[in-house]
Amino acid sequence: MSTTTIAPAGADADGYVLRTAGPQDIGGARAVMLDTVYRDLRSGYVPRWHADIIDPEAAYLRPGRCTLLVAERDGEIVATGAVRDRGPQAPPNPQWVADRFPSGTTAQLCRIYVAPEHRRHGLARRMVRELCDFVARAGGYEAVYLHTDPAVPGAEPFWRSLAQEVCDERALPGGGQGIVHFELPLPLSLPGSGAYAGAAVTPTA
Repeated sequence: MSTTTIAPAGADADGYVLRTAGPQDIGGARAVMLDTVYRDLRSGYVPRWHADIIDPEAAYLRPGRCTLLVAERDGEIVATGAVRDRGPQAPPNPQWVADRFPSGTTAQLCRIYVAPEHRRHGLARRMVRELCDFVARAGGYEAVYLHTDPAVPGAEPFWRSLAQEVCDERALPGGGQGIVHFELPLPLSLPGSGAYAGAAVTPTA
């Protein structure tokens, strides 16, 4: 299990509680993730991309420098967010991006998904803030990386409000995968709330 956890906070004004996931949360977290990849990303389940969705416990709960957070309201998991200690791989990502963010020293933010009916409550921004706090406490990370699919409504402006663009694959010959790679600068410092609360981070292999 992760050695660094986020203690459950009291419910906010909207009744949401953000906390580190436990084994009892796996089913609810998986449901949010699968709903997002089918509805928003429209990729469906792809084994080489989504093995962590099938086994979140192995991917996020057991490794000491990884974590999975969930947002809960009225006993239901409505949002997820995770950190894994694996950088982007090449292929399918550009080699120079993979070289810039090696596994082990890169904290990758992923699976930041919010159920549609719970968006516009600041959950995604709050999730990112807590994940960045986890990265700082875990230690040993030299970069915070993520990538997103700009086809998802609101995802690109959300991340541009928080992070620095590293590579927009749409500008590459052939358009690459069409995704945008971002880095959150260290030390981590996030602007205040108010941006889109349903952005999707879309990990590839």
